[in-house]
Amino acid sequence: MKLNPDCIRDILLAVEENTGYRKELQISRALPLPEQLQKYDFETVAYHAKQCIMAGLLVKGHPFLRVEIPIADLTPAGHDFLANIRADTNWNRVKQKAKSVGSESLSILIQIASQVITSMLTQLHGF
Repeated sequence: MKLNPDCIRDILLAVEENTGYRKELQISRALPLPEQLQKYDFETVAYHAKQCIMAGLLVKGHPFLRVEIPIADLTPAGHDFLANIRADTNWNRVKQKAKSVGSESLSILIQIASQVITSMLTQLHGF
């Protein structure tokens, strides 16, 4: 399956909104997807959630009966990435730069997001 950067962002936003201390997000065929993810089919969400887990952006939760992907929380790296892409203007810059270099891999998106924020800080505050 081809990586969909918008699905990755929507998963991170959904996890942030739907998890907490002792509250996990359950990605399952048997349960409705959170509002942010309803525009995707289950297979797409499951695939991208697994990619986020493997990339170290999400903490995998404890499996329950018939739950296919339990997600406990964002990792610190997941929080950082999401903070860098939360604003639509930043996210659109990240996607545009990724397309211009010809790579929308998750590791490249994370690097570009960090560089976009660093560049904005330099421009705004002369750091």
